Amino acid sequence: MAVLETIRNFFILPEHSEPEVVIPAPPMSYAIKPLTIEHLQQVLKLNLRCFKNGDNYTKYTFEYLLNEPRTLGFRIVTPTDELVGFAFVMVKESNAAHLTTIGTAPEHRRRGLAIRLLEHIEAAMIKREIGTVMLEVRVSNVSAQMLYKRCGYTIVQRINKYYSNGEDCFLMMKSLYALRS
Repeated sequence: MAVLETIRNFFILPEHSEPEVVIPAPPMSYAIKPLTIEHLQQVLKLNLRCFKNGDNYTKYTFEYLLNEPRTLGFRIVTPTDELVGFAFVMVKESNAAHLTTIGTAPEHRRRGLAIRLLEHIEAAMIKREIGTVMLEVRVSNVSAQMLYKRCGYTIVQRINKYYSNGEDCFLMMKSLYALRS
């Protein structure tokens, strides 16, 4: 029976019995630091809070991202080292990078943290002489699309039925060539 429960937990995300009540955190300073495998449990917990509509990565996906040499992970932390944001970018051999996921804790949103993570990622990619960053975003996620557009990303393609629930996504890209000094 324990084996069946383990298999079930692999495919089914834990249910939230009550919706989370979000109370904005007090104003504070933040720092961006690298993500390592030691942060796996923290990332898993925050991922579930950030993506409630089925966009969650599994433990195994995060383990892969944290161990893959061509993937960079960054975290935003509070002065007490509490994880409140994360992002992963995979560096491709084609002189491009793929932003695979980015998330911010609900109580720390609307503070420019996602923009700071994007800028940090772009600076890291420029140092590695990467020319382009790409990402996918749900067609229904207008707020994320607006954020990416403000940061210079452009919709280049609509991909049908990209997500597991059948929703389309927009492929967005940004050239980093003009940002090099």
